[in-house]
Amino acid sequence: MELVYNIKDRPSLGKVFLFAVQQLLAIMAATIAVPAIVGNGLTASAALFGAGVGTFIYLLFTKSASPVFLGSSFAFIGSMFSAFGGAASVTVGYWGLIIGALMAGLVYIIIAIAVKKCGVLWIDRLMPPVIIGPTVAIIGLSLSGNAIGDLMKTSVEGGSSYVALICGLVTLFVTMLCSVYGNKLGKLIPFIQGILAGYIVASIFAVIGYATNNPSLIVINYSALTALDFSKFSSYLSLPKFTFALGGIEGLKGVTGTYLLTIFAAYVPVAFVVFAEHLADHKNLSSIVGVNLLEEPGLTRTLLGDGVGTMVSTLFGGCPNTTYGESIGCVAITRNASTISIWGCAILCIIFSLITPLVAFLETIPSCVMGGVCVALYGFIAVSGLKMFQQVDLNKNSNLFVASVILITGVGGMVVKFGQVEIRTVACALILGIVTNLLLSPARKEDKTEEK
Repeated sequence: MELVYNIKDRPSLGKVFLFAVQQLLAIMAATIAVPAIVGNGLTASAALFGAGVGTFIYLLFTKSASPVFLGSSFAFIGSMFSAFGGAASVTVGYWGLIIGALMAGLVYIIIAIAVKKCGVLWIDRLMPPVIIGPTVAIIGLSLSGNAIGDLMKTSVEGGSSYVALICGLVTLFVTMLCSVYGNKLGKLIPFIQGILAGYIVASIFAVIGYATNNPSLIVINYSALTALDFSKFSSYLSLPKFTFALGGIEGLKGVTGTYLLTIFAAYVPVAFVVFAEHLADHKNLSSIVGVNLLEEPGLTRTLLGDGVGTMVSTLFGGCPNTTYGESIGCVAITRNASTISIWGCAILCIIFSLITPLVAFLETIPSCVMGGVCVALYGFIAVSGLKMFQQVDLNKNSNLFVASVILITGVGGMVVKFGQVEIRTVACALILGIVTNLLLSPARKEDKTEEK
């Protein structure tokens, strides 16, 4: 793919700001969704702050050579529930989040050390293109249900799903038209234009709905803004509720040996699963930017950045981080791989998390509008994975079966649970693909011998 801005390019300050806002809008919905799902006092503003800090650390470890944002990981949601559910009180659970993130981060660090000593060739052999291609495609396809669900979802009870669909499609079509037919700058910020268009259309419907007393036309919820009391300073600026401050000294007293074993079982296996997703994401990003990120800056650095970033971000926001497919999709569509944009997004996340009205405004963006954006983002991820098939001979059954197993288990949404540990769809598909490939690789070697 021919990039408009390469990794080390430095656009003008004004463009960097626009690119950073676009990245923020792309990653925002998923980043603040995790604390909303887990609840127990976790907040969107703290999650944004933690994601920004975690991305800072990732960029430092990777020498600013890998253009991807780190946001709240959905894979650890079950682990986070375990931290609260296995504790005597919610207060202990906050320390459980921090301890679990430390354990998960250590998994990344140990693997990074192993890669440093043994290299990455074993990874290429373990996961050749016939595995990575369909796995990357599954990352996008497995999220397609979320995108379509949001596309027809209203943010207000009683709103019409058809009105939501109109707003979502306006967002999608404006994004596509700006990306294809826009001027040079317009092609670089299609998501900003699409989201603004969808937000305006949803607001127009809302005005008509309030004027005619027709709640079915209202799909946007302004309560986050209307709840602000501007007579108080906290309605302008406020520190997020950081995780390390919520547990308190009393919470540490509930951290027993049994509780630590519960946290270990909930976080460590999931960390190995997310490692597989880390590999797939960086393979995908490598194909987009035209640089093998597993060699430069190197898998050791990306793992250390991801692992340490997860540890530190959890101290603030409570949510372990992971490289975001939405961010990678944004790079692919806009063809802007400049890591300055990622730095800018991380800075904006931290600043926005402190400005109460901005956090409130972001929370009012309707689900249907974000659904329209995600249709494009997740679709690009899926297609980029399918493009990797170009170097795979699918006329050979040894390759065909590997790809088939990954695609069907992935599209089918296979999830396996062992107690509190949940192996999610992408990880299940990847693991089964690796096992299938190992079983059939002798046949592939025989085919190569016959060809010679």
